[in-house]
Amino acid sequence: MALIACGALATHAAAAAARHTPPLPVDVHPLPPLLHNHPQRIAGEVEATIDRLAGRYNRVAVGYADCGTYGALDALCARRGVERLPGLHCYDLYAGEARVAALLDEEPGTYLLTDFLVRSFDRTVWAELGLDRHPGLRDDYFGHYTRCVWLAQDPDPDTDPELLALARRAAARLGLPLQVERTGTALLDDALARLVLDPDG
Repeated sequence: MALIACGALATHAAAAAARHTPPLPVDVHPLPPLLHNHPQRIAGEVEATIDRLAGRYNRVAVGYADCGTYGALDALCARRGVERLPGLHCYDLYAGEARVAALLDEEPGTYLLTDFLVRSFDRTVWAELGLDRHPGLRDDYFGHYTRCVWLAQDPDPDTDPELLALARRAAARLGLPLQVERTGTALLDDALARLVLDPDG
């Protein structure tokens, strides 16, 4: 089976497939994570990859949540007869929909980070928004945020000082306090197993 995965999820998805007992028969085909900055292009890129993989696999699935496509990805999946991971965005796949909703209800001005965003912050956030060239725009983009919440997957942030330092640096660059929420990857593991083993359930 082929999994066309968001680049921000691909590494965790491949690791989840390998961890499963027995290992899940999945080949992960990542798409560029920067598509998240242009969500209107995600469905088209996924469909082009489905076409490229035609005939190579007996089944193809989509390793994306909705990810800001506002239903375009679901429409594509329905039209092409493929399934996708659940959720509105990847945060749901790590922390769960209820936990993410609670964090946002508790403090609407919450900016969420994942391990991927922590590691790639300078490229995927800072440079993509032009803040490396125009740092004065920071408050225009982030002035209404009140905190930064890192949904920490793996490893435990307490035992990975380098990753924790990167998360603190990202929050500091945004001018926001950092809160760490440990999520692990169990929800993603379960969602991927259901997608592979029980696509209709």
